[in-house]
Amino acid sequence: MHPNAADWTAYVDGYCERLAPGLLGEPLNTISNVGFLLAAVAVWRQARGHVGPRLLAAGLALIFVASTAFHMLATRWAGTADSAAIALFVLAYAVVFARVFVRAPWRWAWLAVPAFLALAVPVVAGADALGLPGSSYAAPLVALFVLAALTARDAAWPVFLAAGGLFGVSLTFRSVDHTVCGSFPPGTHFLWHLLNAVVLYLVTRTAVTRWVGSPERAGPPTAGR
Repeated sequence: MHPNAADWTAYVDGYCERLAPGLLGEPLNTISNVGFLLAAVAVWRQARGHVGPRLLAAGLALIFVASTAFHMLATRWAGTADSAAIALFVLAYAVVFARVFVRAPWRWAWLAVPAFLALAVPVVAGADALGLPGSSYAAPLVALFVLAALTARDAAWPVFLAAGGLFGVSLTFRSVDHTVCGSFPPGTHFLWHLLNAVVLYLVTRTAVTRWVGSPERAGPPTAGR
C-alpha cells in the first residue's frame, strides 16, 4: 500500500453542519444536492436525444453524485472527486460555449480550456492574496461576467449576467458558513448547493436550447469542423 494511501480516507470536517463522522452528519448539505439532479434531468429532457447536450446533463448528474458522496462520507477522496466533477463541467462548458456562441469550429473550440486556465490563474492568485474565502471559485465567478460580455450582442447575455450575480450570492453563502454557526447551526452551505444548481441550470439550458435549436451552429465534434 502506498504510504499516503490512508490520507485519501481521512475524515474531513469542513462544514458548520457536520458535528461528527457518519453518513447522516450533513443532512441539509446532502439533501440540497438534489438540486443538481433536478437540473440534470431537466437538461436531459431539453436535449431531445442529442448526444452533446446530453453529455452536459450527464456532467450535472456527476456533480450530484460526487457532491452527495462527499457530504455523506466526508473523506478526502470524496472531496477531491467533488472538486474534479465541478472542474470537469466548467472546462467542458467553456468548450461548448466557444462552439455554440462564438461559433468556433470544434478543432478550435478546445482552446477555450487553456483560455479559461489563463484567466483562472491570476484571478485565483489575486483572490488568495486578498485573503478572500472560496478563492478557487473566483475564476468561475469572473468567467460568467466574461461570458456575458462576449454575448453582449446576443440575446443570451442577460442569462450569463444573472447567473454571475446569483453565483456571487451563492459564493457568499459558502464563505459565511462557519461564521453563522453560533446563530444558525445548520450553516449556509446548503444554500450554496441550491443556488449553484440554479446557476448551472440557467447557463446549461441556454447553451442546450441554442445547440438543439440550431444544430448547424454546433453539430457533432468532428475532425473537420
